[in-house]
Amino acid sequence: MRFPAAALEEQARGVLAAWGLPPHAATTAAEVMVDADLAGIDSHGISMLPTYESLRGRGDLVLDVQPTTVRQNDVTAVVDAGGGLGHPVAVAAMGLACDKAAEHGVGTVAVRNSHHFGATGYYARLAAGRGLIGLVTSSARTVCVPPTRGAVARLATNPLAFAAPARRNAPFVLDMSTSTVAVNKVKVHGYADRPLPAGWVLDGAGVPVRDPHEAMDVLRNRDEGGLTPLGGTAEMSSHKGYGLAVMVQVLAATLSGASFGALRSPGDPEDIGHFFLALDPAAFRDAGAFLDDMDDLIDTLRATPPVDPELPVLVPGDPEAASRAERRRDGVPVPEVLHTQLRGVCERAGTPFLLTDPIG
Repeated sequence: MRFPAAALEEQARGVLAAWGLPPHAATTAAEVMVDADLAGIDSHGISMLPTYESLRGRGDLVLDVQPTTVRQNDVTAVVDAGGGLGHPVAVAAMGLACDKAAEHGVGTVAVRNSHHFGATGYYARLAAGRGLIGLVTSSARTVCVPPTRGAVARLATNPLAFAAPARRNAPFVLDMSTSTVAVNKVKVHGYADRPLPAGWVLDGAGVPVRDPHEAMDVLRNRDEGGLTPLGGTAEMSSHKGYGLAVMVQVLAATLSGASFGALRSPGDPEDIGHFFLALDPAAFRDAGAFLDDMDDLIDTLRATPPVDPELPVLVPGDPEAASRAERRRDGVPVPEVLHTQLRGVCERAGTPFLLTDPIG
């Protein structure tokens, strides 16, 4: 089934508001979530509502909170999210970083005591939309990635994103996890009962787990295997991915004072950390020179002769842009299992279920 993005956004906003998220914050969170769905990042969009419901039911997610700035100077700030949902505080934090960069050339904001904030690339794109370079990192709640040669998970997927504007081209946007895939991509495979590629999840003996439901059981149990670091099963490649994950942990969590998931005890706050950096190219280059050079860089990459003439060379951000065009036209797909789950979420929240009229 496919539904218009506007319907998904209205549905997400209705649920979040019914849970007590203030109206402006609910609108912001719903927009960020459905932007992920449009981009083809189904693991980070409206499919997160059942997870948020579970967190809220356990008392781990507080929605009626107001983030506070705990320290600040001309170019840096630290924000405490109060244990609230990550999307609204992340939008505000990147906005603050951009404001500082516009005035001083650079702005950095660290956030602690937050929760899942969706697709990291959304926030880097906010900077690019203001003509700035954006870098975003985040820790994550599920400890699921073993270190090199480790049999037990110690790290989360720890995503990062980078965006840079151009004059003629769409911004360059890199959005990635530091594991081979994100946990929620395994969950999405489970919705469709699709087997996993062999290099995504390993059990405690290092054997690939192909069944997505068995893989989710592995990921819930830190004591047996987990996701492979970026680079898959090749030791030297995955070691670099593991090192990248540690770097993200330092920027997103250690810097802000957020938690290290491997040291959290049951019942402790999730205390996820985020890091937002904005740079103004005008502080480094003559006016417009950076944008022109970005166009040259992107054009040169696109002009590379392809191995297969039917498959043109890609620049980071191209697959998401193609997905947005297709899904705006044809609707966002919602698997039947997720559709049923969302109906239940709405019933328990006491808000109307709006996804009743699929496209086509």
